[in-house]
Amino acid sequence: MKNTSPIKFIPVIFAFLTMAYSDIVGIATNYIKRDFALSDSAANAFGMAVFFWFLVASVPTGMLMNKIGRRRTVAISTGITCAAMLVPMANYSELSMALSFAMLGVGNTMLQVSINPLVADMVSERRLATSLTFGQFAKSIASFATPILVIMCAKHFGSWRGAYPVLAALSLIPTLSLALSKIEESAPAKTSSFGECLGLLKIPAVLVLFSGILVHVGIDVGANITAPKILMERAGFALEQAGYAVSLYFFFRIATSFAGAIILAKVSAKKFFAASVGIMAIAAAILFFAQAKPAIYAAIALLGVGNANIFSVIFTKALQLMPERKNEMSGLMVMGIAGGGIFPYLMGVASDAAGSQSGAVAVIFACVAYLAVVAFNLKKDAAA
Repeated sequence: MKNTSPIKFIPVIFAFLTMAYSDIVGIATNYIKRDFALSDSAANAFGMAVFFWFLVASVPTGMLMNKIGRRRTVAISTGITCAAMLVPMANYSELSMALSFAMLGVGNTMLQVSINPLVADMVSERRLATSLTFGQFAKSIASFATPILVIMCAKHFGSWRGAYPVLAALSLIPTLSLALSKIEESAPAKTSSFGECLGLLKIPAVLVLFSGILVHVGIDVGANITAPKILMERAGFALEQAGYAVSLYFFFRIATSFAGAIILAKVSAKKFFAASVGIMAIAAAILFFAQAKPAIYAAIALLGVGNANIFSVIFTKALQLMPERKNEMSGLMVMGIAGGGIFPYLMGVASDAAGSQSGAVAVIFACVAYLAVVAFNLKKDAAA
């Protein structure tokens, strides 16, 4: 740690847990599709209400951090997330869910932009990749538990939306603790304009990393939405039963994130990244052809293994590429999370066109193929 007491890191871990609440979109989209009798593309478009804000609000959040600080920005973001969870409790309609998802998107955008630079202020550069990976491990725990909570509420209380008050209450923990705590933050080198932030994308290495985040999150959200649909389509599962596929995906993300925090302290991040992409390619190929339940489950698990540490490796590389522009680089990388709205929508369009979820899997495979390009560029950087 950099002069930061380990106990002060606890609220940050809770903030990483809150970050996972956006993953409710995966299982919620399936319930919304059923409740309002929507097509795949129309249901998947709800995710755009969340991820649109990553495209719009990421860079302004980086600029906001330069004025109010990273800790305060994180506290505000978790407060907005808490408010987003209250909306479906008051009213359940297509409009209210779109509003809830939009608020969740704003809060999550601000959180993801601000929390990584805050962690960079709290740990040494040598421990940054491991610390961010541990944060993603904590997030994966909440991502694993959230769909189970939704399914349990649907089964035992008659409404999947019973999960919302629980998540709202948990969101208050990091909001209050970070608002009352003190963390020493490094001062930004300068306050950049919106145009200057976007101008960083003219740097080829930055553009490649940004695009990598875009497709990584597209795979992540797309897997959450598509996995239950594949089991319903090919194995005849009911939604409540198929919904556990999301938790299976996140279970293997959890295990691999935990392992990654250890492995990345000893092994080259570039080699680890390339191996992860290879595993995802195998998973996507199996998922495209598999009809038997064991093969489908295996592919979902492998997809979770491969995608577990992609974000932390890319984000660490981005922060280290221009350490004097941490806020701006963080804003740009988090803007790439908009891929969670773009690619799942394309998966829905492809599935409607193909008449099966094979169309969605084809889009996932295309995203994996681009990550192979990112892996090549990371290796090329290492050789330079």
